[in-house]
Amino acid sequence: MCSWLRKHLGHSARCPSCPEKDETIHHYLLDFPQYAHERHILNNSLRRQTTSIAFLLTSEKATAPLVRFVNSTGRFKTTFGEISTDK
Repeated sequence: MCSWLRKHLGHSARCPSCPEKDETIHHYLLDFPQYAHERHILNNSLRRQTTSIAFLLTSEKATAPLVRFVNSTGRFKTTFGEISTDK
């Protein structure tokens, strides 16, 4: 998950909905206002660890909740479809 997000969000392109912000991994996962509901669900799954980008991108415990978050935002659906946790 980490390399996939870095590849698609690790550049400095502007957020499509927040033109004054870069669409970084941090912005997508923790700040983007339109994903507040999805982030709340992620937070309910992982609690305090939700605010740690390192945890979200490297912990096996975070993989399934993070994939659910990504799918629920729909941000990458047109490009990749539903993302699976299957290896």
